[in-house]
Amino acid sequence: MSPDGLAMIGPLALSAIDDAGWRPNSVGGLTLGADPISYAIAYASAIAGHDPLLRAFTVRKEAKAHGTGKLIEGPFQAGDRVVVIEDVITTGGSALKAVDAIAAAGGEIAGVLAVVDREEGGRERIEERGHSVIALARAAELVARMEQAAE
Repeated sequence: MSPDGLAMIGPLALSAIDDAGWRPNSVGGLTLGADPISYAIAYASAIAGHDPLLRAFTVRKEAKAHGTGKLIEGPFQAGDRVVVIEDVITTGGSALKAVDAIAAAGGEIAGVLAVVDREEGGRERIEERGHSVIALARAAELVARMEQAAE
């Protein structure tokens, strides 16, 4: 959630989404991990004059018992083509929970973007459900970089 982190991750993730050819209208995922990443991507799309501008939203872990009782908060619209955002993929459960909520609300899943794939089977679980996955980094890459830095 640091300014430097948001300034780096927003454009990097937006570029990865564009490179994948997913062409979403909105980005979002399960709160709290996906929230700052989604907002950074939406902001980066505005700064870059991206077409279309990407709207960010949040998927609650469960619907509120009061107020509107919605599971998805923000400018998500039924019919949106969505990139599901995840901070870290471990088992894939959080991403798939978001996928299910978005699909139930009328969204079309373009793919799943994670900052880090921990390489513990989550990516494969998401792909088995028919969704493409992009990870900006893999756990093995991060470990290798830390080991190089320690030398």
